[in-house]
Amino acid sequence: MTAPHPLVTRARRLADDLLAPHAEQVDQGEVPRSHLTAIGRSGLLGVNAPKEYGGTGAPASLVRETTEILAGACCSTWFVQAQHHTPVLALAGSDGPLRERLLPGLATGESLAGVAYAHLRAYPRTPVRAAREGDGWRFDGTVPWYTGWGLNDVMLLAGVTETGETLFAFTEAREQPGLRASAPLRLAALTAARTVSLELAGLWVPEEAVVVRTPHELWSAADRRKTVNTNPAVFGVTRAALALLDEETAAPLRDRLDETRRQAYALADGAAPDEGLGDRLALRTRAFAVLQTATTAAVVAGGGRSMLLANRAQRLAREALFLMVQAQTRESRQAQLTALTT
Repeated sequence: MTAPHPLVTRARRLADDLLAPHAEQVDQGEVPRSHLTAIGRSGLLGVNAPKEYGGTGAPASLVRETTEILAGACCSTWFVQAQHHTPVLALAGSDGPLRERLLPGLATGESLAGVAYAHLRAYPRTPVRAAREGDGWRFDGTVPWYTGWGLNDVMLLAGVTETGETLFAFTEAREQPGLRASAPLRLAALTAARTVSLELAGLWVPEEAVVVRTPHELWSAADRRKTVNTNPAVFGVTRAALALLDEETAAPLRDRLDETRRQAYALADGAAPDEGLGDRLALRTRAFAVLQTATTAAVVAGGGRSMLLANRAQRLAREALFLMVQAQTRESRQAQLTALTT
């Protein structure tokens, strides 16, 4: 038997010794910076960063496995650190001065990044607009969701130009002229992830802060190709819920989980990014069905104490609801609704 990758070993140790034992406490409070520091020291914040900058440059299979482990242990902590990886990839694919300035710290976990771009999926509405101003860009509008406020050092912010281009730029993740954060949002799940909305009123960034500029239709097509795949976090939370059940109850659900996982990952690895999109979406929807059943079964098995907010089954059931709408697109929403009503 092949020994697990060192990052998998470290992820399991973090999950068992730190994240899972404190998950209910975190769920009722806030993700502590110490959790993210520990993840950074383990090398997991650089899992997909280039090796020459201190990262691992890990294959997709390793990224998926560590995602499952972290999400199954503490979904709030996983979600905060999950924001970090998109900015890392954006910098790795750029060639400007910002790459050399920011990527080493992000790859090694010395600094943490967040993202503000989900609003791009509302297009042709443009909640955040980007306009040329001097030798830089001005951002105006509202970012409805920004996770990790008070934890992140920098953010990758997106807006849409008047010509329909999508523009991504880095700025500091703090209040500054033109950027104001709301009070932390009280959510049914993952309130601990420190999510706020951001009001942008003339936030200015220099040209060198821009790392991506592309027609919105090209960005949207790439986003759809990614979001039809099943999020590995779904499998991690499902597995955590199954661990609360007796073997007789868990066994058939585990079989469904394992088969759905096998097919989803085989398709992700074996087909071109723009192939099998319908099959990928169907597997994503099936994974949600297993997640919903497993977490509901955990609540039922726990009886009345599952209604306590500090109960593990209760937490996992709420995390399942979150995952079912996270990174949602029109296509995924319709597929889920169809599956729920047929």
